[in-house]
Amino acid sequence: MKEEKATVLGVIPCRYASTRLPGKPLVDICGKPMIQHVYERCLRAKLLSSVVVATDDERIATAVKSFGGQVVLTSPDHPNGTSRVAEVARKMNHDLVLNIQGDEPLISPECLDEMIQIMTQDRESVCWTCNTPIHDESKVDNPSVVKVVSDKNNKALYFSRSPIPFKREKDIPLSYMEHVGIYGFTSDFLQHYISLPATPLGQTESLEQLTILEHGYSIRMITTHYPPLGPNVNTPEDLEEVQRIMSQSESS
Repeated sequence: MKEEKATVLGVIPCRYASTRLPGKPLVDICGKPMIQHVYERCLRAKLLSSVVVATDDERIATAVKSFGGQVVLTSPDHPNGTSRVAEVARKMNHDLVLNIQGDEPLISPECLDEMIQIMTQDRESVCWTCNTPIHDESKVDNPSVVKVVSDKNNKALYFSRSPIPFKREKDIPLSYMEHVGIYGFTSDFLQHYISLPATPLGQTESLEQLTILEHGYSIRMITTHYPPLGPNVNTPEDLEEVQRIMSQSESS
């Protein structure tokens, strides 16, 4: 009997508030709101069964509907984006779920397919995420760039905003690894994960994925061949850089 193909839901959690860039999901980038760029790039992934925006804000919902996107209005009481994703996942009943950040307008569709291919073949893991080598030395000390170290079986050991590992012997070759913030979950584990209490390291670093490690679960790391083509948008400077990259791409 032929085994049924796993269904994969891509959810883009999206909130209007942003300390450094108010109304971030709706900022204009080359004639489109940022959330539209993210959504359309996700649609180019061949292995996603569905793509949906999860938001508690009517302005975002209206914008998504205006470009023909699928959107679900969620509770305003979620503590984080993953919890918002889980609410949508409960309603849509897929085998696997991707949490795709709404501030990644240059996300690579190929990276999503790369992840999904590994997720559907991996019968042991319940959580997956990506990393990529850091080639820009300025990123190593930048706390906005999350670093990750893994074991020999590609399981995450730790995530940090600090440079890890500390390079005591300068002549030892080492590639610092940047965390690419796309998360994959089995549907069952996603619902369990959001019930886990907050943990000291997760709160200290302000990195919710550390909660998974602190509770004794594993995160499978996937070193992507298709990292994002530009930064995620957290600041006006990030926005300017993304606009520059997209403008160059359109003119070439």
